[in-house]
Amino acid sequence: MYTDLLIQLKNAQAVKKESVKVPYSKMDEDIVKILTANNYVGKFEKRGRSPRRILDINLKYPNNEGAIQGIKFISKPSRKIYIGYKEIRPIKHGYGLMVLSTPQGIMAGGEAKKEKVGGEALFEIW
Repeated sequence: MYTDLLIQLKNAQAVKKESVKVPYSKMDEDIVKILTANNYVGKFEKRGRSPRRILDINLKYPNNEGAIQGIKFISKPSRKIYIGYKEIRPIKHGYGLMVLSTPQGIMAGGEAKKEKVGGEALFEIW
């Protein structure tokens, strides 16, 4: 699940690891693509065959600090939060990113607002 992925990324950056290996899922791959496009992680690679497939993610350290400063989970398994595209706001005055699960797939907040599509707000990252 994406919560495990994000916590592993944050903890690995806290101890200055170069890369992280996490179990593969399509949702995790989509989230890592968004994080890569927004410079929160480096390159990633899908490895292995079907039952033991993994994502190998390289971490980024600009200015000798981790690129991920904080994560806030909005939706939880016990409580789903849905927002419309008009309710999408900048995170940390434009320095953060909101990730949504929309009918058109997993998207960053700015992209979802441009496409005029809302959905389940998964998390904020800065």
